[in-house]
Amino acid sequence: MKFIVNGGKKLKGEITVGGSKNAALPILAATLLTKRTCVIKNVPHIGDVLVMLELFESMGSEIEWLDENTLKIRNENLDPTKISKTLTRKIRSSILLIGPLLARFKEVKINTPGGCHIGIRPMDAHFDLFKDLGFDIKYNEQKDLYSITKSKKKGFKHVTLKEFSVTATENLLLFGSKNPLSVSIAATEPHVQDLGRFLIKLGAKIDGLGTHDIQIKKTISETGGEVRHTIVSDYIEAGTFMILGAATSSDITIKKVPVDDLVLPIQKLKEFGVKLEIKGNTVKVLGSKSKLKAVSKIKTEPYPGFPSDLQAPFAVLATQATGETLIFESMYEGRLKYLYELDKMGASVSILDTHRARILGPKKLKGKNVESLDLRAGATLIIAALVAQGESVLHEADRVDRGYEKIEERLKTLGAQIKREG
Repeated sequence: MKFIVNGGKKLKGEITVGGSKNAALPILAATLLTKRTCVIKNVPHIGDVLVMLELFESMGSEIEWLDENTLKIRNENLDPTKISKTLTRKIRSSILLIGPLLARFKEVKINTPGGCHIGIRPMDAHFDLFKDLGFDIKYNEQKDLYSITKSKKKGFKHVTLKEFSVTATENLLLFGSKNPLSVSIAATEPHVQDLGRFLIKLGAKIDGLGTHDIQIKKTISETGGEVRHTIVSDYIEAGTFMILGAATSSDITIKKVPVDDLVLPIQKLKEFGVKLEIKGNTVKVLGSKSKLKAVSKIKTEPYPGFPSDLQAPFAVLATQATGETLIFESMYEGRLKYLYELDKMGASVSILDTHRARILGPKKLKGKNVESLDLRAGATLIIAALVAQGESVLHEADRVDRGYEKIEERLKTLGAQIKREG
């Protein structure tokens, strides 16, 4: 599957940010904890969510789409022994099944999760934590199967992460909602906080949410009626759209922007010379009035630092800014590979090592055949293709579908010339 993009034209209009991919996946996983009916609104209709729901159905979940972005889920008759091996291997987020299934069933067998290849992302952080919590873990290499069972040893009630791991924090929140514990060095991303808010609606008592020290003091309740929750807007998608307007010198209005989650990216946009009008959760990008100038450095860090998922889109912006920008991807050593694709399009890129690159601008990009190496790289190359003169062909378009709902249809409303083939 591929996108064909005819770029070099200004865009105009309004676009609305969808529900957060990174919040939807752990919140869906949290529904496995309870037999109560859950209604989840603002669910993005994207690849990773659809695969996750298929995984649930393989175990016996009852799932109904009430409208385009509202789900009704009931997990009363769940059988984790029937979990699909194939689907588990398709998405990285299947790792989030470990916490709720262990909490509810005390044991789980799961294959190695898949997902984007953006560097070494070991599962050791998760397994070490569950060992601390009193579980034995065995791996069958021939079957690629992890068996996690309750140990005879008494588990800890306090665990400390080795780093600010988002999915490890989420797994601990999911497990801890039935087994009270405290967590140090916890991640604080907006989607982690949204998961916590959903667990609180299920009856859990959580202190310290949004800080690096979390205490889960009360378990979820199995009594009560339907549980309803609306997923937060996707701050990464919002940031992507803002960069799109700036890089293409376009005036676009973006609605449902979680502005408070984008403090540093918005600050960086202003440093680049991007003119913005912010009113509540609506952001207008005045790309036609912006004079782009390079910033000295973009360095990714755990939240509330600069998000790694916006590093690549900002690199496209740097190709259009006057001067030199250092890109420092401090978190994932494989995340700069997309720069080879930007280089094909005429960007002036010097890759210094697996974590650092230097970009010199402004450069006129030209349409080329490029490959979407992962989800965020794919969205980045769509921006680059809309900036570039002429036709670009973006292969592996389905990787973008993993995180952006109906992206080409939504961009067409802004005047983008983009179509899907294959």
